[in-house]
Amino acid sequence: MSILVNRDTRLLVQGVTGREGDFHSRAMLEYGTLIVAGVTPGKGGQTTLDGRVPVYDTVVEAVAATGANASCVFVPAPFAPDAMLEAADAGLPLVICITEGVPALDMLRVHHVLKAQGVRLIGPNCPGATTVDEAKVGIIPGDIHRPGPVGLVSRSGTLTYEVVQAMTDAGVGQTTCVGIGGDPVVGTSFVEVLAMFNADPQTEAIVLIGEIGGDDEEQAAAFCAREVRKPMAAFIAGRTAPPGRRMGHAGAIISGGAGTAESKRRALQEAGIRVADSPSQIPALLREAGVR
Repeated sequence: MSILVNRDTRLLVQGVTGREGDFHSRAMLEYGTLIVAGVTPGKGGQTTLDGRVPVYDTVVEAVAATGANASCVFVPAPFAPDAMLEAADAGLPLVICITEGVPALDMLRVHHVLKAQGVRLIGPNCPGATTVDEAKVGIIPGDIHRPGPVGLVSRSGTLTYEVVQAMTDAGVGQTTCVGIGGDPVVGTSFVEVLAMFNADPQTEAIVLIGEIGGDDEEQAAAFCAREVRKPMAAFIAGRTAPPGRRMGHAGAIISGGAGTAESKRRALQEAGIRVADSPSQIPALLREAGVR
């Protein structure tokens, strides 16, 4: 079992013929992901990725022809909101948007529409999700994983890669790794992914990678204190960030004294979660918690 994506995921890629879409679609295919269609308006009837994937003008056409059940969005930021809405209107239950720079006001509208339609949105401005040895949707490097019992959820793409590599080097494998994105408005929260991992019998432990800004990590800590009995480890980026200055992601800003790294660390520790001082400490903390 896994969460979000697996070997049965039938993926379509919106923006497949663009530079980023082409590059990362090739990596997804190489990993073993089943890409059944691409969508680029005006290029319907062509094929791409060396003739392996048909291209359609619309998501509705692609779903009808191929039975796709998930979308990965590589559409430029000005058009990404419409791309996500198009995927939802076509009946896709899962949309993963990699695009960064999507305006927050546009995302607020998309967020509410997709929630109302029961569509699971991951992102935007995220690295995607990988279920190890089954499917990778997005831009997480495939060669950093090894199969195992640990689920990972993160606001940061690069920290996802760093922590996964550290776990793999230490012999600690993963079930599914999910990057939810670091924008102020994203489709899926820490709590929602933690609930999925908590219900997944193959995920025996969980890693949470957070950062300054907002209160998602505090909400996650409260949820874990109530619901999660699996071993956990966490890392919060941005301990030295000055108040009022955005650090990396658009949502990574301390405002009014809230959203600090220390407040998040304290909430996680009070929930019984081991918190690392650096990403490299995560494997040792998992070992201390009994993960093998």
